[in-house]
Amino acid sequence: MNLSQKCQYAVRAVLELAKQYGQGPVAISQIAASQAIPQRFLENILNEIRPTGLIDSRRGIQGGYLLARDPATITVGEVIRLVEGPLDPVKCITDQSGPCCPLRESCALVHLWNRAKTAVEAVYDGVSFRDLIEQER
Repeated sequence: MNLSQKCQYAVRAVLELAKQYGQGPVAISQIAASQAIPQRFLENILNEIRPTGLIDSRRGIQGGYLLARDPATITVGEVIRLVEGPLDPVKCITDQSGPCCPLRESCALVHLWNRAKTAVEAVYDGVSFRDLIEQER
């Protein structure tokens, strides 16, 4: 599973906001510079994430973006799902009702796909942004 550049930027932006948690809004230019993210692309990403309640924004001279929750309660998996959707290695794991595969009912690979999904979820959901901050120190 490859994460898109957009998703990688989203995770890095949330990490930067986590580092500044409790210190007020962070200017988008500061997030972009600290995490090497093109500012125009970052604006789109943050505006896409904001309605989910994960981040908040403030207008004005002292404005910017900030996390709406403690970094200890936000996992990398949560951010990835916001941007990429489910962490399924193949579509038929999630969409069991659609025209997926004619072999679905007797497929020997379904168990393997489910194990892969569970393993990936365990890694991404097992790491909070507080963990990443502590690891960086």
